[in-house]
Amino acid sequence: MHSNHMSPVLIGRDAELAALGDALSRADAGEPRALIVGGEAGVGKTRLLEEFLRRAAADGAVTALGGCVESGADALPYHPVSTALRSLSRRLGAELRAAVDGQEGELARLLPELGEMDRGRPEGGDRARLFELTARLLERLAADRTLVLVLEDLHWADRSTRELLSYLLRALAHGRLLLIATFRSDDLHRRHPLRPALAEYERLRTVTRLDLPRFDRAEVRRQLAAIGGEAPPEQVVDRVFERSEGNAFFVEELACSIREGSPGGISDSLRDLLLVRVEALPDEVRPVVRAAAAGGSEVEFRLLAAVTGLAEDGLIEAVRTAVAAAVLQPSREAESFRFRHALMREAVLGDLLPGERSRLGRRYAEALEADPALVRSEERSGRLAHYWYGARDPGRALPAVIAAAGAARARHAFAEQYRLLERALELWDDAPEEVRRRTMLRAAADGLCPVASPEAPGDFADLLAAVTVAARLTGERERALSLAKRALRALEGSPPPGPGSGPSGEDALRAAWFWTERHRLMLDLSRSDGWDEIARAQELVRDLPPSAVHAEVLTQAAHWHLVHRPGPAAVGIAERAVELCRVTGAEVTGLTARHLLAWLTIHAGDVEAGLEQAREVCARELEPDSANVLLRGHGNLAEALHGLGRYTEAAETAEKGSRLAERHGLPDTASFIDGNLAESLIRLGRWDDTRDVLERAEGRRGTSARIRAHLAEQRAELALVRGEYGEARRWLKESFGSTTGPYPEPQHTLPQARIAIALAAAEGLISDVRSLLEAAVGAAVAPGHHRYGWPLLYEAAAAEARARGLAAAEPGRGAAVERIRAAMGELARFAPVWDAQALMTEAELLTAEGREAAGRWTEAVAAAERLEDPLPPAVARSRLAEALVSQGGAGSREAAAEPLRRAEAAARELGAAPLAAEVTALARRARIPLRQGGPPPDPVAALGLTAREQDVLRLVAAGWSNRRIAEELFISPKTASVHVSNILAKLGAANRGEAAAIAHRLGALAE
Repeated sequence: MHSNHMSPVLIGRDAELAALGDALSRADAGEPRALIVGGEAGVGKTRLLEEFLRRAAADGAVTALGGCVESGADALPYHPVSTALRSLSRRLGAELRAAVDGQEGELARLLPELGEMDRGRPEGGDRARLFELTARLLERLAADRTLVLVLEDLHWADRSTRELLSYLLRALAHGRLLLIATFRSDDLHRRHPLRPALAEYERLRTVTRLDLPRFDRAEVRRQLAAIGGEAPPEQVVDRVFERSEGNAFFVEELACSIREGSPGGISDSLRDLLLVRVEALPDEVRPVVRAAAAGGSEVEFRLLAAVTGLAEDGLIEAVRTAVAAAVLQPSREAESFRFRHALMREAVLGDLLPGERSRLGRRYAEALEADPALVRSEERSGRLAHYWYGARDPGRALPAVIAAAGAARARHAFAEQYRLLERALELWDDAPEEVRRRTMLRAAADGLCPVASPEAPGDFADLLAAVTVAARLTGERERALSLAKRALRALEGSPPPGPGSGPSGEDALRAAWFWTERHRLMLDLSRSDGWDEIARAQELVRDLPPSAVHAEVLTQAAHWHLVHRPGPAAVGIAERAVELCRVTGAEVTGLTARHLLAWLTIHAGDVEAGLEQAREVCARELEPDSANVLLRGHGNLAEALHGLGRYTEAAETAEKGSRLAERHGLPDTASFIDGNLAESLIRLGRWDDTRDVLERAEGRRGTSARIRAHLAEQRAELALVRGEYGEARRWLKESFGSTTGPYPEPQHTLPQARIAIALAAAEGLISDVRSLLEAAVGAAVAPGHHRYGWPLLYEAAAAEARARGLAAAEPGRGAAVERIRAAMGELARFAPVWDAQALMTEAELLTAEGREAAGRWTEAVAAAERLEDPLPPAVARSRLAEALVSQGGAGSREAAAEPLRRAEAAARELGAAPLAAEVTALARRARIPLRQGGPPPDPVAALGLTAREQDVLRLVAAGWSNRRIAEELFISPKTASVHVSNILAKLGAANRGEAAAIAHRLGALAE
């Protein structure tokens, strides 16, 4: 933790710093410039200038700052200019006095330290002369140095200061001078004297205006992380961003409150600051402002009139006064108003007495019930629920809140539905029993309760079921799991003593439903592989008549088998699930079951039939009950297409699904789909787009641990293909956290093993490659995981081929090659991408064994060229060229030139640094110019190694210590250490062993 609640680093403001830097550069060139920086109080103007002035001073500029003071009158004329000149006088001393050039008496009006003011001039000309002398003084001081003059808080400036600044902005034509002035935009009421002055300044060619916006959510997260020294929980980010609305100062104050143990409130200092403007309002206006605070974030004029009972003219005048004081502000729609800042409204609400607050809530509720047209129809139920809840009347609030939750669900506003249902839980015990029963019957009839039937009497378990689903959909998994456990304790009592015991009938059905929810949640939280939970649910429904719950249980069991044991048994379970959904009318669950069956059909070899089934499901119209299932279906279809090598269609499907999931308030689903989108974009060579998609997904709140791990896995993959091995290791380590351990899933562990193998191979650790492969697949890749198996086996085969010639790789090579061949025999090849990967793997194994491989590489190139991924053809061409070169003879070298050049062009266009380095090394060894008529490339030069660093690298590769290297090359051990550090940085190697492996692979040590 840092010692204060300010961020130790400047967050965001890159564009503003760039604008300031550009103005400074132009001033450095002798073109005086000025910037007027505006923004609301607390948005970060001072912090921005502090950072800029620090940088400017580090570059040699002389900086001076003066601030206006809130005096309430023109009692301190020229104060900010005088303060800045005083600062310059302290910095420059005699040099400033020399620049005054005998005009001490005149300039003493601004800087009394110069001596006695000259009082002998006529008053009329005195002012104009003072302005001109000030301009000349600044020009002289800025003749041979860059001078940055800052005037803060211009909204408090006296008239003389404004007029002097106006003169300087026009008169300064020479010198290396930058003028910066700041003002609070929220203090500029309609008649503020700075308004016309700003309009005048902005018309000048040398003046640029900057308006600082509030932070967005990502910037608030970064600010909180900088303040706290660690990444904040997403719930904290959401809460602080919502309450601060991105105001940097408010973020700091809220972070301080959280750190001091009051996460729900605001500090006393901040509350006092926020209430200053309100307390300054006239007595007749403050009650209107308090009533507006109780009305919500925005309140309509007619509704406010009904609540306050004021006549129209009186209310207009009161609101006008509050707007002029920057307490309220008109909304875009002229008939409603909101507080200038959400925290100001919160402070006013917190200042209300409890009885006053509940009384206002009741007035709002009664006014809205009497005239529903006072608010927009789509807001009516939510507003009414809010008002009755604020009125502290559980009997009226519970039905209003449940009705509002149903309306939110109908709009796919799942986060709002969850918040409302949590309020219903809070109200439940205090509401009359008849109200509770009637309310839940209505909720069941409206479909809000996922496990109740409209005929069954509504009870607390039904409400718990509704809240559990809403919590899961909005990413509140810990809360959802807690609710599911609570419901199961009530339904099952103590753990059943043996088979056949436990709940029966309706309670057993509902318990089975909660066990399926618990199954989902334990998977998402990586606390179980889900089998125990879904097995318990199957036991509960085994002897019950077929129902929608039974269909849900069987569908989740089918999903478990698809992930862990894909094959004929999984297909059979999925088919039974589809049929049971049809028989019981479980339409939404049936969509999931059909997706599972489609996936299994694809991987059984009936590709087009399976894809058609999946596309049919995704084409269904989105409804509240089916939105999440259908949108996850987009992600599953995209993943199936990707596995088949149809990356373009996969990316299009995922992009559509991600947009829809975002729009429907399903963050976890959107991030799940974005992970699949990123995977396809990598294969399409759209690597910059991949980074943007991953940042978008990582920025969402509510993303499960498993999906965050998948996003980290894609980060590792992206870093790997670019040759950023340190980054790849870091992201791979992060992805391991939630997808391995006691509950691994092959869809994650196999790709992770592939990346780990590639990283070990890059470091020359062939024994690690073999161990990783053995741990990942044993003797064979599990059936149904072809899409993960082929890339994994290729990476292991490529590592064996590239390690040929390393003494450490010889023992055990034969067994390793045979293990890979045996695993290949178990995998299907019916998809073109798998066939190409199989051919490339076979070619690598031939190379590893020292056998002729050019023919197989020719086949692999032809197969890879039919793929949508631009990287495999480039790799295959590079390896073909190497195979041709190894045959010897001028003809082989000439045959290798064309595939090698095409591989180099593709690697350069993609930014695939490892491939580019391999191609460059091969071209040099084979004396093949990569440009027609040009010399062969030098891999050492491409790596940026100096001649001395090349000498050091040879000795590092031989395993010599720094001291021995120093003795051999007649340098000090410290110098040797510096050379080794430079080599590691240039090669992107993590250690000496990896540097040696890279040098060997690239042929950088060849004589």
